[in-house]
Amino acid sequence: MEAVRRWPLWLQGLALLWSRAVAGLEQILSTVPPAPAQACSEFSQKSCEECLKNVSCLWCYTNNTCIDYPVRSILPPSSLCSLSHARWGVCWINFEALIIAMAVVAGLILVSITVCCCYCCYCRRRSRRLDEEEEQLARKKEERRLQSLQRRHERKLKHDEIRKKYGLLQDSDNPYSRFENE
Repeated sequence: MEAVRRWPLWLQGLALLWSRAVAGLEQILSTVPPAPAQACSEFSQKSCEECLKNVSCLWCYTNNTCIDYPVRSILPPSSLCSLSHARWGVCWINFEALIIAMAVVAGLILVSITVCCCYCCYCRRRSRRLDEEEEQLARKKEERRLQSLQRRHERKLKHDEIRKKYGLLQDSDNPYSRFENE
């Protein structure tokens, strides 16, 4: 029992939830018809463990009574038993701590889902922006390449015109031209 008390509160809450889920599955999957349920008041003045074997019972430490869990209200009213003294499911965690642990776990789940959604939306928007930038850079690169080719062609025409003017250009059209370099 000493080792159980050293567990963090959230871990105790998770253990309780897990044990309830497993107990519920075992009850659903069992093919043996359940034994007739005893009234919770029969376990009063006995022990918490005996009372909580029946999942519909609530143990109150103030007067050591086992009472039927008020299913019409989510939380047991303080007229039955205060939340700090009420036990349901397991004896080592009170109802107040159970509610706080479940609220913290639910809050963490909601916050993590929200953070994941925001992060995914940000990444998607960022990837779209990067794709657009890549396309724009590719277009500019292609424009610069075409401008370079056009300038090179213009330079070649201008140089050929100058070579022709001074007779330095050998016409490939005239195969009978004179070779001066020989």
